[in-house]
Amino acid sequence: MDIANYPFVHSTETRFADLDMLGHINNVAMAGLFEHGRGLFTHSIGLPNFAKDHRWLIVRVEINYLAESYFPEHVQIASGIYRVGTSSWEVASAAFQGGKCVATCSTTTVLTGKSGASPISEGLREALERLRVKSN
Repeated sequence: MDIANYPFVHSTETRFADLDMLGHINNVAMAGLFEHGRGLFTHSIGLPNFAKDHRWLIVRVEINYLAESYFPEHVQIASGIYRVGTSSWEVASAAFQGGKCVATCSTTTVLTGKSGASPISEGLREALERLRVKSN
């Protein structure tokens, strides 16, 4: 819940189109903000360089809405690695607005090859481990 614990932060604008009937950022829009932040985080890792001839597939996304968020204030999406397994890793993200955590997101990704799940290479594992979320 502390933005300082995340190794990657991206600030993005909210849109009027993101609002629900009550004037809050709606749940689908928040999912899109998390997706955008996660995409930029993944790009920062250089995943294609580590996973040649492999694909990474998102197998689980869980979003927890903690507080209301509003337009037109920007949202900061903070991301980091929470867990690294044999062939999968979990990205922990949090959305902050006005210095307050308004939502969290946990995304599990599996590395796959032609025959299914593939072990994470040492190079990728090292890159992921460097980007862990700090615990309080």
